[in-house]
Amino acid sequence: MPLVSVLIPTFNRASVVERAVKSVLDQTIIDLECLVIDDASTDHTQEILSKIQDCRLKVITHNENGGVSKSRNTGFQQSRGAWIALLDSDDEWLPERLDRQLEVAKNDPDLPLIHGEEIWIRNGKRIKQPKSHKKSGGAIFRQCLHQCLIGPSATLMKRELYEEMSGFREDYPVCEDYELWLRVTSKYNVGFVEAPIIIKYGGHEDQLSSRYKAMDYWRVRAMDEIFKVGNLSSEDEKELISVLIKKSEILKMGYIKHQNVENLPFIEDLLSHYGKLV
Repeated sequence: MPLVSVLIPTFNRASVVERAVKSVLDQTIIDLECLVIDDASTDHTQEILSKIQDCRLKVITHNENGGVSKSRNTGFQQSRGAWIALLDSDDEWLPERLDRQLEVAKNDPDLPLIHGEEIWIRNGKRIKQPKSHKKSGGAIFRQCLHQCLIGPSATLMKRELYEEMSGFREDYPVCEDYELWLRVTSKYNVGFVEAPIIIKYGGHEDQLSSRYKAMDYWRVRAMDEIFKVGNLSSEDEKELISVLIKKSEILKMGYIKHQNVENLPFIEDLLSHYGKLV
């Protein structure tokens, strides 16, 4: 059984998927399996993958497109590793990515998840990350409420954690990572590698964040659901309510301005309910 199982969901990314896979197979840690889940691609993704000769590579093919969460969950079901690592097919790992994270795990065996710093590339150029995206380890639930501060491509988690959380929510078309990290960080501290461990590419049209508007709708849904579960400290509850109300107010203004009323009643109900808790 491999030490690490790497899950790479992909859909119509023949131009970049080989780069992602090779960055896994070129890790300084060789005790791994690389599972690529082809989510019913219609380009020449299969042809590209068939040319990569490495016994650690396994390609799983969906007959119908099911989305990134379903793909990751499919990969997990067929994985065998004690650790689960994620990589989006448009990103790239640096060679010591797993080595650095497993060293953190060795020094603190109780950590169920370890992430790390990223290098951001937009439209072919390296850019600085905004201060609001500053990442860290420890108890980071309150920071994670504001935006997604754990990059999937930089995530390594224990197999038991993925099982405990039942993986990614397949009913979330976007922000599925934000939703999962809220559930994780509401219960556990996380580890962090301060040195860059991945290259995160952005600016291309097929990114989910480019195709979906008003993504904060899914974030406030996630906050509402985790609040209802309970088990938050009073400080965490206070911050969640504050962030949820702020994001909901912005959503409401946007919905009214653009006459997009489909989700307006839900947002108004949230504002009414949580406004009473302030």
